[in-house]
Amino acid sequence: MQPASIPTLTPHPTPGYYLRPRPQGFAAHINASPQNLGAVRALARDELLGHGIAGDAVDSAQLVLSELVGNSVRACGPHVPLVVEVYVTSYGIAVNVHDPDPGVLPTRRATALDSAEAESGRGLGLVGLVGLLAPGWQVRRSAIGKQVRCRVPAEPGWG
Repeated sequence: MQPASIPTLTPHPTPGYYLRPRPQGFAAHINASPQNLGAVRALARDELLGHGIAGDAVDSAQLVLSELVGNSVRACGPHVPLVVEVYVTSYGIAVNVHDPDPGVLPTRRATALDSAEAESGRGLGLVGLVGLLAPGWQVRRSAIGKQVRCRVPAEPGWG
């Protein structure tokens, strides 16, 4: 019996960006930067559209991805090493972001999202509001540090 094939990391032309294909999606190992975030957003769009996900759900997944990466950068600093996973499941789209600091856990703020005082910190509120983009999120401590997991509802597109 041959050992199971393990997907290898594929270097990207952009420094600090490695891609691991996975069934129905990918895991990107990145150092947070505007260039790498743009590359992951573009990859997520192409991958999700390729799996027949409708455009509105793809846009929502991209927004969730950007907000989670932004929250990790605010918590851990610029160029933080992250693992970003995006893949299609039976319930929609999974968007997971791992960062190295298990002690800095995201929290929802009491400030209303539409308040003038809410200059930042809206991202997690947007992700967590029931029925807005992702009907719930979880934070788990992991071997990497912590993982924020979101599920974006989606149905196959009419492609």
